[in-house]
Amino acid sequence: MKPFIYDFTLEELQAWAVEQGEPAFRGSQIFEWIYVKRVNSFEEMTNLSKALRQKLDDQFQFVTLKEITKFESKDGTVKFLFGLHDDHAIETVIMKHNYGNSICVTTQVGCRIGCTFCASTLGGLKRDLTAGEIVAQVVKAQQILDERGERVSSIVIMGTGEPFENYDNTMKFLRLMIHEKGLNIGQRHITVSTSGIVPSIYKFADEGTQINLAISIHAPNDALRSKLMPVNRRYPFDDVMEALRYYQAKTGRRISFEYALIGGVNDQVEHAEELASVLKDMLCHVNLIPVNHVPERKYVRTSRNDIFKFQRALADQGINVTIRREQGHDIAAACGQLRAKHMESNAR
Repeated sequence: MKPFIYDFTLEELQAWAVEQGEPAFRGSQIFEWIYVKRVNSFEEMTNLSKALRQKLDDQFQFVTLKEITKFESKDGTVKFLFGLHDDHAIETVIMKHNYGNSICVTTQVGCRIGCTFCASTLGGLKRDLTAGEIVAQVVKAQQILDERGERVSSIVIMGTGEPFENYDNTMKFLRLMIHEKGLNIGQRHITVSTSGIVPSIYKFADEGTQINLAISIHAPNDALRSKLMPVNRRYPFDDVMEALRYYQAKTGRRISFEYALIGGVNDQVEHAEELASVLKDMLCHVNLIPVNHVPERKYVRTSRNDIFKFQRALADQGINVTIRREQGHDIAAACGQLRAKHMESNAR
């Protein structure tokens, strides 16, 4: 199969152009066609010679994201299920905020982390996405927003999959997104979320970026976290926290902790107080997420009253905490829900 053009950096495209006997700036022109003019074919690159366009067509291909289904929420959230070249499917979400448009991207087909409250892990991990397949989700979203005269203002890597288990492709994607000659997304407008892959947290700390880091924590201690997140048995709670402290010491950046509240499981005041004691010396923010009901899972949402009690218990201990604004609740916009329905339908 021909490689995806989105998999290549500006420097790699410049090197390719030189290999074809062309000046390096031809690679810059190709990069501009891809990310600034956002074309969907090499034929549209009209300031390149016909011969060069033919070479591009012979050697590369655009990522095909076939729209399988699309749901639009009354709050402006749009969720897509896209088909890939190998008949796998991935989800991408456009979320409208008062500060702009945020895109939630997927980094893997399926997920092997196994969080017991999440739909993404149903069916396990099928494969990693290439950097170009992640890029294509943002470019597709931007093409849709182009029609409204709007742009992608932020990116969250919180879709299906564990980005730090697809580390190299995720980092290449990030470098392509922040490139000043491309989409030029501000580093501080990008957040990558991990379940706590310890070696990759250390690597990410040493990257020297300004990209935000979020951790799916979901429990205040090792025993409860292992019940909810099997990955905790591989990378125990204390090891994750040690890696995060290294990250903070190295970067000086605030860490976001994502905490899914599950009725009667991890949502009591004593859980909040224990979490506060763990986080008290860290520059951090806790984002409380009332768990989405997944038909295949047994968990229930925390009551509204208990959500606010949990929030107050953290705030009383000096922890910066918010309750996530729910978006796309009416269209099953949580990770993996749409793909799970698609898989079930195809299995019939």
